[in-house]
Amino acid sequence: MISSDAITWNAPDDEHPARTAGQRSYAAVAKGDLDEWLTIYAEDCVLEDPVGPSMFDPEGKGHHGHEGLKAFWEKAIASVHKFEFEINDSFANPGGNTCANIGRIKTSFPDGSYTTTDLIMVYTVNDEGRIKSMKAFWEPERTMASFTSA
Repeated sequence: MISSDAITWNAPDDEHPARTAGQRSYAAVAKGDLDEWLTIYAEDCVLEDPVGPSMFDPEGKGHHGHEGLKAFWEKAIASVHKFEFEINDSFANPGGNTCANIGRIKTSFPDGSYTTTDLIMVYTVNDEGRIKSMKAFWEPERTMASFTSA
């Protein structure tokens, strides 16, 4: 398990490359460390967060490569004051390269307001253990409905 005060891990935690990559991603996001986050992703990665058209990806085609990740970071991560990840289940078959984590992310903004997102995040890693695909399944409308003022 990757240690971070921002991650509550209530799921299986055996050594699995995709599970570890997901944990590393959460920790880098929680620290606000874009450079570290990029090292976790393969150069030819595709990130879909959420899967399908959204305010972060109007065409729903995903964010491709490190340049795409940087653009996503600026749209979705940079303005957030604090992330809190709660992972309640994780599925990763031994010998495979994919992991699905089920959880919740609390996203707090500088003014003290926050949203809560319930989601499933699917990570696929390459032979080096770097993320080549991340698909987050969540509904923006449900997240926006959770908005709580400061």
